[in-house]
Amino acid sequence: MKSITVLADDRVGLLADISYLLGKAKINIESISVDVVAKKAVISLTLKDADKAKVVLENAGFKVSESNSIVVKLVDKPGELSRITAILAEDGINIENAHIVSRDGSNTILSIIVDKPKKALKVLDEFLLNKEQN
Repeated sequence: MKSITVLADDRVGLLADISYLLGKAKINIESISVDVVAKKAVISLTLKDADKAKVVLENAGFKVSESNSIVVKLVDKPGELSRITAILAEDGINIENAHIVSRDGSNTILSIIVDKPKKALKVLDEFLLNKEQN
């Protein structure tokens, strides 16, 4: 799954503008995370058509970067996040972004962006939601 990050000056209506542009282009948002740091908005979006979203947002003047997410499926119980983050840490893989895509009471779907994606795919193989990520 691809993720994009929009970095913009924070302002009232920013998320409304971005979501309007994506909706108008018929691009569905799978997950979203928004943070404001030092008056800058950092908006992370996971989308099925991230390439199109990047073009749409860049054409509207937004600064956009993209990355590939590793999507893992975990049992929804305490300690599972610790288990996979420890695996990554032991292999010297830094987590740059992580967010929960969904939870259903039995399983949690987690999207992770790391600095060494190929290595992460190998060490997290048993947790991969989509084996085609390899």
